Amino acid sequence: MEGLKVSDAKLVVYVHPSKANKVSQAILRELSSLLFKFNETFDGVVLAYDVNLPSKIARILPGIHPYFGVRLEAKLLLFHPKPNMLLEGMVVKLGQQSIHVIVLGFSSATITEEDIRDEFKYKVKHGKEVFASTSHKRHKIKVGTILRFLVKR
Repeated sequence: MEGLKVSDAKLVVYVHPSKANKVSQAILRELSSLLFKFNETFDGVVLAYDVNLPSKIARILPGIHPYFGVRLEAKLLLFHPKPNMLLEGMVVKLGQQSIHVIVLGFSSATITEEDIRDEFKYKVKHGKEVFASTSHKRHKIKVGTILRFLVKR
């Protein structure tokens, strides 16, 4: 799927002195806090990481609380869709003017009325909302349908 990339990152994680005897646990906790949130530094959403500690040396930072910085290298799996990328998602909600899609199980996207092809018309059949094609009788978009779509912005 487009929109996924692996990035090599050299990071410095700042650890509180109380965690000095459990540095690896503190590093993993800090990296876990980056998961499934958009990060401007990486220009995307961090989905996974693989950590490598190249050395056992840490540098104490001056200040009121003497945190120490641990340098590490990590491979990050990032999700960062760009315009005109092809993505795939599952329809979770339909409305008369929009289709709501979940991409990769966590990211929400909305396809608005002006971006839905003209051949699809909104209908309510047997109490369920669908977008039915006027040219192909059995071609329908309903909740649970997997859609491929282009990212507009």
